[in-house]
Amino acid sequence: MSAIMEGPLWMHNLARVVVLDVTDDYELMQPPLPNECYPVLQETWMPKHRLDTRLHDSSLVEGFLYDWHQTPEYEDECWYVGVVRQELAQTLLAASGILDS
Repeated sequence: MSAIMEGPLWMHNLARVVVLDVTDDYELMQPPLPNECYPVLQETWMPKHRLDTRLHDSSLVEGFLYDWHQTPEYEDECWYVGVVRQELAQTLLAASGILDS
């Protein structure tokens, strides 16, 4: 008896990642919106293995910093990653005293 994997093998190893600009949440001091309300900065494919831990350390879009990610409910859905403009994040951190300017 042999195992059969249907469909392209790469689909089992890669995940679609949609990067969203959530900067307005911080500029306007508003609660998070549904994912479809944010501008999409980039769509990419990344290896699924330990993706949830690697997203924190990755620089997906130049000039933006990681804020959050949403793991898909089903395997064939995409991952959403919220990012904030780096200059705004640094300004807010400096104003709060967390980051020396």
